[in-house]
Amino acid sequence: MSKRFHLAALTVVLVLPTLASANGLNLNGLGSRAQAMGGAFVGIANDFSAVFWNPAGAAGFRKEMFGFYARDLIPAATYRLPLLYAQVLPGPEIQVAKTKTSHYLGGLAAYYKPIGSKVVVGLGIGTPSGLGAMWDGADFTELTDGTAYDWSSKVGVISISPLVAVKLSDVISVGATFNLNYGMFSLKMPAGTVTVGEEPEIPFPPGPNDLGQYEENMNGWGIGATFGVLVMPSEKLGIGLTVRTPSTVSFNGTANMPTLPVYEVPGSSDLKRKITWPLWIAGGVSFRPVPRLLLSADVHWTQWSKLDRITTDYLESAWQTLVEMSGLDVRVLAWKDATQLRFGAEYTLNASTALRAGYYHDPAPAPLSTLNVLLPSHTYNAVTLGVGKNIADLQLDFGLEYLMGNTRTAVIGLPAEGMPGTYGMKIVVPTVSVSYKF
Repeated sequence: MSKRFHLAALTVVLVLPTLASANGLNLNGLGSRAQAMGGAFVGIANDFSAVFWNPAGAAGFRKEMFGFYARDLIPAATYRLPLLYAQVLPGPEIQVAKTKTSHYLGGLAAYYKPIGSKVVVGLGIGTPSGLGAMWDGADFTELTDGTAYDWSSKVGVISISPLVAVKLSDVISVGATFNLNYGMFSLKMPAGTVTVGEEPEIPFPPGPNDLGQYEENMNGWGIGATFGVLVMPSEKLGIGLTVRTPSTVSFNGTANMPTLPVYEVPGSSDLKRKITWPLWIAGGVSFRPVPRLLLSADVHWTQWSKLDRITTDYLESAWQTLVEMSGLDVRVLAWKDATQLRFGAEYTLNASTALRAGYYHDPAPAPLSTLNVLLPSHTYNAVTLGVGKNIADLQLDFGLEYLMGNTRTAVIGLPAEGMPGTYGMKIVVPTVSVSYKF
């Protein structure tokens, strides 16, 4: 008996984790002021976004503070079929797909309260991860025998982070958070076809059988922690270090293939999956050469190599047989560790207004062999701009981030877990922050 489970000419698989964003699975920071300075904020961390960048920065707060940050992440991705597909697919030699305009909202709310002269406690609730892709299924009909399926992915992580920061001396502060992480994501894609012999273990007729649309929705919890140190030898110099521990989110959910009941197979299955957000270490320096100008530089390292493969457990026995026929219960990512370089500047025009700008380089963790349209991975060069306005104890900040992803081409013939083709990506991220001291 021969068995084969495939997706036309594609190698996109059912266990696709759909966690796509700028920095691997992560966003590139929280807080409009920090974002406008290119995310080079570990050696500063002196506003309400300290809970994300460096919890030690909160030790310097002398008043109660509440802050709110909102962002709208707007990706624009393109995918071009490789010419070699013309040898195995009917229709034109080249077909270009573009994502639909989508808005992925997120943000941060944080509160801090000094306890005495050296201790500050706080609480932050934010979205350190969140993005996805939404494609027009009509652009992929050459790969799906003319049927326009839904192709989309969406991910979000909400972190609830209580904080404690302590000022050890006039120079050194330390801080830590406990991170309770709630993850959620959804996926829609074509399920492909299954071809079996004359004596299948599942009741499919011999020959190819179209499985139709695939959809899954999952959510789960994980825990982690963030530790920070901030050293201020003088008013002109700041040195920071932040370590965020790995956090494994245990997802549970349901997958659906409405076509399966035609073959006397249940149309849905519960599933489980574990995904680890890896170790993150960041160091930063800030320097004020003149009273009105603040410069900053950060190096951020993420241990993406721990995300080598992802395993999915389908609890319905017939579904287990389907995925075990081809080993699709294991998704190989083969990601590599990545180091970001970030630079920022803030110029104070007067006592109430500041202008900001920044740049950062964010290398792609994924190799060409594991690229696909629902899990894009690009090297980004990003530029940022922003402005801040202070009105007594009220602070208003606005930021704009533009990420230019490099063009990546995965060719047919690579040892691939992904999808051959040419990929492009641009992302625009407008943000606004409001904070108040009382």
